[in-house]
Amino acid sequence: MFNFLRSAVSGGARVQKIDPREAVAKAAAGEITLIDVRDGMELRASGTAKGALHVPLATVKMKCDPSSPECLKELSVDKPVVLFCAMGGRSAGAAQMLVEMGYKEVYNLGGFNDWVSGGGAVVRV
Repeated sequence: MFNFLRSAVSGGARVQKIDPREAVAKAAAGEITLIDVRDGMELRASGTAKGALHVPLATVKMKCDPSSPECLKELSVDKPVVLFCAMGGRSAGAAQMLVEMGYKEVYNLGGFNDWVSGGGAVVRV
């Protein structure tokens, strides 16, 4: 029932946890793709991480699958991806999906507050 909480393993890749300060630094350097999987109401209420792509959890399979014609052009299976949501559960599930889609380096930041506590900039939407 709670399989999304375990580490995902697929072809050697697995979902890893990332320190918020490290995620903020890597985002600032352009070394990662940052994805917010929360829904639009949550973003309007709190804002989102500066530079994050908004891919609601319900659309991850369509918007992140490299074999999908709807895959976002900003994504690459070869560039590290860091995901977050409100508390970390949805981003863990989405991160596992990305590993299964062939992404090589996938991190679960946890919740939006982790981004903020790491010193990450917030933009209002």
